Amino acid sequence: MTLIEKLDAYERLMRLDKPIGIVLLLWPALWGLWLAAYGFPDLDILLIFIVGVVLMRSAGCVINDFADRDFDPQVERTRHRPLAARLVTPAEALALAAVLMVIAFGLVLQINRLTALLSVVALALTAIYPFLKRLFVFPQAWLGIAFGFAIPMAYAAQYGKLIAVAWVLMIAIMFWAIAYDTEYAMVDRDDDARLGLKSSAILLGRYDVAGVMVAHALFLAIMAVVGRWQQLGALYYLGLAAAAGLVGYQYQLIKGRDRERCFKAFLNNGWVGLAVFAGLALDLYFRLGIGR
Repeated sequence: MTLIEKLDAYERLMRLDKPIGIVLLLWPALWGLWLAAYGFPDLDILLIFIVGVVLMRSAGCVINDFADRDFDPQVERTRHRPLAARLVTPAEALALAAVLMVIAFGLVLQINRLTALLSVVALALTAIYPFLKRLFVFPQAWLGIAFGFAIPMAYAAQYGKLIAVAWVLMIAIMFWAIAYDTEYAMVDRDDDARLGLKSSAILLGRYDVAGVMVAHALFLAIMAVVGRWQQLGALYYLGLAAAAGLVGYQYQLIKGRDRERCFKAFLNNGWVGLAVFAGLALDLYFRLGIGR
């Protein structure tokens, strides 16, 4: 294998060719930073978080493929992944994940002690998740906590301490992640069941669509409560309304449980995150008089 081929295999192992995971992890981090700063966050902290999100999502994908290296060859959608196709060895994958996590931790150390301590928890959540679906019937809840942990880290970095709203926001993100990752799990439900793996789609069975919609509804409801709590205005709620419209579109996609349409619904959550962020950022922008 040439150097170019090996680098391409590493890129695909980190899923840099499929950035939706980066997007879904980045939006909560940005929401947290903007709310913690009540406006535009410090530029150095913002850049560290953006790079850190890319690094940690990449490390999480590597660990996930390492955990699934014996399962992925048996699934059509994943059999061509670098570890499944034996283009990368397990030792190489672990070394790559370690390098990514060390770099990410090095970046967090530039912020403050509290953020660094929280990053250790986030790292543990990320590393455990890929192995959890063998044991826990609802691994999407764990993923939600892992993705939601970007919120307390953002508050620690920008605000310097943790306050109650950070934990409430984390719960909102947990429900959002449960919703979109259940949509993703609906794509792989038959294969996961055959291999003895666990997921929310398998757990919910014929109530899977209802479960996704309830999780989305709880996410949006909590975000609305946060908006009132933080005295946000009409533009923020307009963003939430746009997100709700996108959720309605996702219902139309998943109600027939077609695998391709379920995956399309999963991808649509990138736009949900953008809608919420746009409403939040614009509301703070004009409420602070920056746009005048």
